[in-house]
Amino acid sequence: MKFKFLGTLLSLSCSFLSAGEKPNIIYILADDMGVGDVKAYNKDCKFPTPALDKLAADGMMFTDAHTNSSVCTPTRYGILTGRYSWRTTMKSGVTQGLSPHLIDPNRETVASLLKKEGYATACIGKWHLGMDWSLKDGSIADSKSDQSQVDLSKEIQNGPNQNGFDYYFGMAASANHSPHCFIEDGYTVGELEVIDDKQKKAVGIDGKPGLVAKGFKQSEILPRFTGKTCEWIKSQVKENPDQPFFVYMPLNSPHSTIVPSAGFEGKSGLNPHGDFCMETDWSVGEVVKTVQSLGIEDNTMIIFTADNGTSPMAKFEPMQEQGHFPSYIYRGLKGETYEGGHRVPFIVKWPKAVKKSTVSDQVICTTDLMATAAEVNGLELANNEGEDSVSFFPALKEKAIPGVDARSVVHHSDAGVFAVRLGKWKLLLDNIGGSRRSNPKDKAVINDAEIQLFNMENDPQESTNLSQDHPEIVVRLKKQLAEVINNGRSNEGEAVANDTLESKQSWPQLWLIKDYLNEATLAQVGKKPPKSMKEKIQQQMAKKGKKSNFDKN
Repeated sequence: MKFKFLGTLLSLSCSFLSAGEKPNIIYILADDMGVGDVKAYNKDCKFPTPALDKLAADGMMFTDAHTNSSVCTPTRYGILTGRYSWRTTMKSGVTQGLSPHLIDPNRETVASLLKKEGYATACIGKWHLGMDWSLKDGSIADSKSDQSQVDLSKEIQNGPNQNGFDYYFGMAASANHSPHCFIEDGYTVGELEVIDDKQKKAVGIDGKPGLVAKGFKQSEILPRFTGKTCEWIKSQVKENPDQPFFVYMPLNSPHSTIVPSAGFEGKSGLNPHGDFCMETDWSVGEVVKTVQSLGIEDNTMIIFTADNGTSPMAKFEPMQEQGHFPSYIYRGLKGETYEGGHRVPFIVKWPKAVKKSTVSDQVICTTDLMATAAEVNGLELANNEGEDSVSFFPALKEKAIPGVDARSVVHHSDAGVFAVRLGKWKLLLDNIGGSRRSNPKDKAVINDAEIQLFNMENDPQESTNLSQDHPEIVVRLKKQLAEVINNGRSNEGEAVANDTLESKQSWPQLWLIKDYLNEATLAQVGKKPPKSMKEKIQQQMAKKGKKSNFDKN
């Protein structure tokens, strides 16, 4: 799991930078958009994605790219810090609208790193990483706080502006979370009121009750993010033409609430999810056109990816009956450790450095932005920065990423269940993908067992479990995962500590690899094994008088 590549990368990047200025970087993150939702990846996609197809034709498509989690918040943490989110105290799930900050204020982010290098930085879109809202009694809010008690006169702390971004415009969390409002540089936009469940329909809100800005329309969120991004780029280039910039653009689409704007309603001929994907494609196209109009296209790196696979809220069954498969050929969907949960489109356009119409099948992860941004700027990360980040810059130059064959990439489900990929092998520490969610197209795994092992070269659909045939590989990958957890990092460097849980908390998902954990990690595991995800769900379904669908799936 060691990657002896830093010296090589630094020499490559320094020679590259000597030939010109630092690149602008635009990172566009779709929300709940699977590989099958992009025509360039899935020729049978039932709606057009011309802007993304053009982006791929003008740059490089990665075919084996993965998010570090299969849900929103932890993936965002990994993108901005280069570190797996499960190393924090948040072992599963996502933050809510009033959740306190997840990123340690002392931790380096991609934005703070680039800001030190002279970049102008902006975050425009869905944050979903927690921020500190003040309550009227002077305390800090949490996910259970009464939203009527939020002190809107106080600046929101430990959000994007405190994590390296000069400018922020966006929302605290997903569109179905409250507060339903825009936030600009630490303050809410507009006049806010508190609504309950009975009032949501009257004000046109689909989602959780709570604070809402008067006149706020969910269908206008994506156009607003798009317009703000294009405006910021234009202003930055006009006012500071020689200054490089970094824009992080985490979209709200096509996540629920699935609300395509009026011009896209019904446009896909499939369903609202298809319409919203088309609007997402339009948004990407607007950013690309802005870059081209400003004459900065050649040295601007535009990255497009998604935070996880498509959500079941998109209504898989009727789409798949019409021949549209959001997870493409893969098993699973958002929330799961199966490929459909975390294998995502990943496209990089950078005319100065990346050839047109190129494809890379090397394994990369969304944690890799930190190391890549550092390399293209000739920087060396500190030992406690980007602990799970590996630069994909060599891949952009059609070279092998040093150590890629020995790299462990860890997958993580919405419920906090682990899987690990090493070369062609992938090990799941359960047999339902770590989630209560499931894709209706998926058939039962052949040779199913409590732990599943797949050969991803021969069986990318994860159809046949090989754990009984290769027990030695199962042990090897268990040890590999334990080493990644024990060392506090998965790339080269001295071991560092994971964040410490509170005394009454435990980390039961590690029970199946406890024999390989060091004392510090083992102390957090708990004293008895947890119920399997399958058993938990079956019991919950039984209480409701329902049967689970595991026999089918």
